[in-house]
Amino acid sequence: MTGPTRPVCVLVGAPGSGKTTVGQGLADALGVEFRDTDADIERLAGKPIPEIFVDEGEAHFRTLERAALAAALASCSGVLALGGGAILAEENRAALVGHRVVHLSVELPDAVKRVGLGAGRPLLTINPRATLKHLMDQRRPLYAEVATATVVTDGRTPEEIAAEIVALLNKPG
Repeated sequence: MTGPTRPVCVLVGAPGSGKTTVGQGLADALGVEFRDTDADIERLAGKPIPEIFVDEGEAHFRTLERAALAAALASCSGVLALGGGAILAEENRAALVGHRVVHLSVELPDAVKRVGLGAGRPLLTINPRATLKHLMDQRRPLYAEVATATVVTDGRTPEEIAAEIVALLNKPG
């Protein structure tokens, strides 16, 4: 009898930390599926996240996000990437306990380069650089709270980051 399905690892981090890009490379390296809760939400809602924010508001999006996270934790057996704000909800942080959670740490200059300033990112439409800095400062302690490991992504390629995570996952203990 096999146990419940669990992700090999869960990636958390700020916008621009590389959750999707690194996650896809990591999943390929491990030979497992890649899943992104933001993509799950868009598929279920039938529209892109910026439209959800505009049409129904952030609170509705966060409700969808909690449901998507719970479903993914119960059914994903590969690499799972969470939206940057998923860790804001206490319920989500509690759900991550016992999982291998890797915080992809990024500093503002690299995040800005990777995100571009605001395209398709509803929380970054007004004064994107200052907003991104605020989001990163606000969320960093929460990422640290849920993480079982932190990997610095600044100035590194997605391949280098994925290789470090593979090594972490293969460590005994």
